[in-house]
Amino acid sequence: MGDNIRTLGLLIDGDWTPASDGKSVLTTSNATGEPIAQVAAATLDDVDRAVSSAAAASAEWAATGPGRRRDILEKAAQLLSERSADITALMGREMGAAPGWCHFNVHVAVGMLREAAAQTYSTVGEVIPSDVPGLTALGVRQPAGVTVGIAPWNAPLILGVRAVAMPLAYGNTVVLKASEQTPGTQAEIARALADAGLPAGAINLITNDVQNAPAIVERLIAHPLVRRINFTGSTRVGRIIGELAGRHIKRVVLELGGKAPLLVLRDAVIQDAVDAAVFGAFMNQGQICMSTERIVVDSAVIDEFARKLTTRAAALKVGDAADPATQIGPMVHEQACTHVESLIEDAVALGAEVLTGGGRDGLFFQPTVLRGVTPKMRIYREESFGPVASLIEADSEDHAVEIANDTQYGLSSAIFSSDVAHALELAKRIKSGICHINGATVHDEPQMPFGGVGDSGFGRFGSRAALEEFTELRWITIQAGSRHYPI
Repeated sequence: MGDNIRTLGLLIDGDWTPASDGKSVLTTSNATGEPIAQVAAATLDDVDRAVSSAAAASAEWAATGPGRRRDILEKAAQLLSERSADITALMGREMGAAPGWCHFNVHVAVGMLREAAAQTYSTVGEVIPSDVPGLTALGVRQPAGVTVGIAPWNAPLILGVRAVAMPLAYGNTVVLKASEQTPGTQAEIARALADAGLPAGAINLITNDVQNAPAIVERLIAHPLVRRINFTGSTRVGRIIGELAGRHIKRVVLELGGKAPLLVLRDAVIQDAVDAAVFGAFMNQGQICMSTERIVVDSAVIDEFARKLTTRAAALKVGDAADPATQIGPMVHEQACTHVESLIEDAVALGAEVLTGGGRDGLFFQPTVLRGVTPKMRIYREESFGPVASLIEADSEDHAVEIANDTQYGLSSAIFSSDVAHALELAKRIKSGICHINGATVHDEPQMPFGGVGDSGFGRFGSRAALEEFTELRWITIQAGSRHYPI
């Protein structure tokens, strides 16, 4: 093995260890073919050990005071920040992300850990009035127990931290299953938390061979000691995880795919809308669940908007992710490219016009703008997860809202208008978990309730919204004095 090839083990009960059968997988860069790491490929026995470790640590961590939990999470945030140079370099190699996206991941992930630290005191309950004389009724929040976090590759630090930070803040222990694409990057989350002083077993890391992923995930969900599951990823896999969780009566948070619409009304500031569309459609090659997939533009302004968007998209720098000047890096793998190509080919065959882009060089896909997209085209409904902006013309505000809601997805959305009060009323009519007025569809902050509706999943991550997901609400009563019973 070369000096640059890492060896990555599992984190179980505080120890970094090989898989129980000694097997591992070699990860490589899809863009360059260079080897990255020799990664432990967990067995089902390893999964059981990780869950048992988390369960054994559960009582100690749940009893740890909020101040101590806060200190550990803040220390983990500090360590992640201090290690950012190495982590971003590794992330760029594992997923081909441009430097801007890698640094943004560190920035948001650190913020998420700090927000989780701030929320350790927010596990509050309530006193509930009772009609029984002398009875004090309490609604008490307690940790749910062992939580499984399953994180994807496209924003590995942000989504990996999100999978574990708030559960830990509320006193749960965690098993994080890393993405097969970015195991090294997500291992650094577990490493920072362990190094910050989490007790052994409070954070565990599972990495695996891609072919074993279904069995690994099923074992994690089915394990009787697991009480919560959170998953971020595709709707296709989310359905499977939701079905498995239901079968085992486990509560699950699902943050799945999206087909985010950005509505440009006739009174919008066009340049602001273009800026948001470029960022939302092309950041990280469009490989974000909130990416702007459909741009619904009023017919009165679509010509101006299309011209400006095309100019901006054509000027974006496509290149090596290691180059600081790169704005558009490589797609994650060949299958992703062929999927985007098939959507573009179908749209063009059915009458769409390619205003710019449409081609690729290996994994490097040109930012693409399509005009004249209609419901008969696959790209109108299917998530592209690539650098493609589809322009759809609307002849009225009501028509624009109708188009925005003409999807099974419902994660993020945006409306551009100079009349904010009116835009707010339109926002209430859009079926999505998130709507930004005069802002991009791609936006997240650690303290915000993040999640979707429809095929984009259910449940909410983020700050106090996560309290509902990762704690149990218990009813406890205290009777003062004697009580009369009918028999």
